[in-house]
Amino acid sequence: MCNFQAFISQIEPKSIKEAELDEFWLIAMQEELSQVERNKVWKLVPRPRDHPVIGTRWVYRSKLDEHGDIQRNKARLVAQGFNQEEGIDYDETFAPVARLESIRMLLAFACHKEFKLDQMDVKSAFLNGYILEEVYVEQPPCFEDFKNPDYV
Repeated sequence: MCNFQAFISQIEPKSIKEAELDEFWLIAMQEELSQVERNKVWKLVPRPRDHPVIGTRWVYRSKLDEHGDIQRNKARLVAQGFNQEEGIDYDETFAPVARLESIRMLLAFACHKEFKLDQMDVKSAFLNGYILEEVYVEQPPCFEDFKNPDYV
């Protein structure tokens, strides 16, 4: 006997159309938007006529545990940065990644000092400081404001 539900939960949608059909991916998208709202990342404003607007899209990933079983579904709302030009729309890019040497040094130091280390998973991290420029992005696909559909 085969459990088909396990096969369905393994599928990561490739588009918003596929994700809309699965309530678990809709919940994951809503969780991402809740984090954005809680952190006051943006506010809806009328679309500017003299400023470019960056599109958005959803990226879907199934987070696995150490046994390869799905732990949870994660949806990320990302800006379509391929529309931007270096020097005009941005000057720097950042990718916060821990170097392996830093992790080894931390573990060696903790072992030497007999520190207790704990691991945690961060659901949502906003690591960059305040943006001084005005940046306009489209509303998230599938979650547009009904009262202000043309706002950004």
